Amino acid sequence: MGIEIREYPVADDANDKPNPFDVGTIKNLVALMSRHDLSEIDLTMGDQRIRLRRGSRVVSAAPVAFPPPVVTPTPQPTPAPIASPNKEKPGRHLVEIKSETPGTFYAKPEPDKPPFVTKGSRVKPETVVGLIEAMKLFTEIPAGVAGVIEEILAENGQAVEYGQVLFRVDPAG
Repeated sequence: MGIEIREYPVADDANDKPNPFDVGTIKNLVALMSRHDLSEIDLTMGDQRIRLRRGSRVVSAAPVAFPPPVVTPTPQPTPAPIASPNKEKPGRHLVEIKSETPGTFYAKPEPDKPPFVTKGSRVKPETVVGLIEAMKLFTEIPAGVAGVIEEILAENGQAVEYGQVLFRVDPAG
């Protein structure tokens, strides 16, 4: 019983023809999907094909882009009846913006630029609140909800995990 070894071309092989499996092309397609809220891109070039999908469906043998963060309302405990002044409204509910992928969180578009949002910033669902870098691929994090940023729980350059809460937004704010 022998072992047969074959060499197959890889995504980064240099050639003069455009290649839908080129890493740079895939990064650009993922950025377009995020920017324009596309759920699927399917391209065919000759006998080569690439399909990128966002969402929970798993597709074998096809690159998959990361979906936008899950936004989940989190009930806050009702403040105890204390005579101290409290700025919060009783029964206020904040919405969490969570990481959909492990990676490095960036609060700024570039190191010398101001952060995407700060505490008290008004956001719309499409407002970019940060970036997550995973394997040299940057994914924009949209707020997914309209409201005011109440809490920023991740620091610039911090490693984050899947499902980690990054921000809390007051939709009534």
